[in-house]
Amino acid sequence: MKKGLLVIVAAATLIACKNSSGKGGSASGDSITTAQKETALTDSANFTTAVWVDSTFKDIGKVKKGQIVEIPFTIKNTGDKPLVIVSVSPGCGCTVGEKPEKPIMPGEEGKVVAKFNSEGQAEGSHNKNMVVRANTKPFTETVLNFKVEVVK
Repeated sequence: MKKGLLVIVAAATLIACKNSSGKGGSASGDSITTAQKETALTDSANFTTAVWVDSTFKDIGKVKKGQIVEIPFTIKNTGDKPLVIVSVSPGCGCTVGEKPEKPIMPGEEGKVVAKFNSEGQAEGSHNKNMVVRANTKPFTETVLNFKVEVVK
């Protein structure tokens, strides 16, 4: 019974992805549900492989205090199943993580973006991170890191 339900949810996800134009469509047709996200992490039949195209670490250099910077990380789905980024959890309140709301199809790329707000940060070097949860094997969690130097 459980496996049947998982197969139905996975099929619905794939059908919804294939019916989406990928060019701005309506929000209701482009995003996946919370249940579908959890299924992606727990059903190993839906796992895929991926590579971080431009590394999981970036040195941003100097940023003026009060400035907000965006740090994009590019991921490529190298597997044969849709890649579902379930969550992006920043390590502190000065950083916000943004992720694709719809699956990344095999062979395609997507971006996870860290938005760092230097307001209220002490001058000097800072190392920040975000944990990305996705239906990837062998690990479902990846830590993205960036370094920034806050200056006056």
